[in-house]
Amino acid sequence: MSDEPHEVIVRRAEKADIEGLVACSSALFAEDAGTRDPGVDINWPREQGPQRFASGLADPNRLLLVADRGDGEVVGYLTGTLVEPSAMRPVKVATSVGMYVRPAYRRDRIGGRLVDAFRVWAKESGAGSVQVTAYASNTEAIRFYERNGFASQSVTLEAAL
Repeated sequence: MSDEPHEVIVRRAEKADIEGLVACSSALFAEDAGTRDPGVDINWPREQGPQRFASGLADPNRLLLVADRGDGEVVGYLTGTLVEPSAMRPVKVATSVGMYVRPAYRRDRIGGRLVDAFRVWAKESGAGSVQVTAYASNTEAIRFYERNGFASQSVTLEAAL
């Protein structure tokens, strides 16, 4: 691998990107949940992803971003969703549901660019805050999000039955 950064465009996903979204989502599930959470179906992206991503393209409450090498090859993605205010939490929240960057591209600040674009979308959509979840054992992801301005808000504890 070269020390030169890769030329990558961060943009909204299009219909032609669905295959790349599924591939990156599959890699995320295999690398992250597949090694940390036996309760997650790692086949979900291949089985349900195409329909889920396609339905999100036109949904104003969902964001699908891709990192594209400039030739249409998707090397990363971020998906987000908006949660409307409620009586209990009277602020609109934008949640990053999934993010992945192929390992060869991880030192090129692509993840940071995806998060920056997510924040812009959240603000333009009227969100008062942004949030993301990460597995507690995924210390690299947690450090990445902390470097990008996120702080721990709560901890979810789980016990297998």
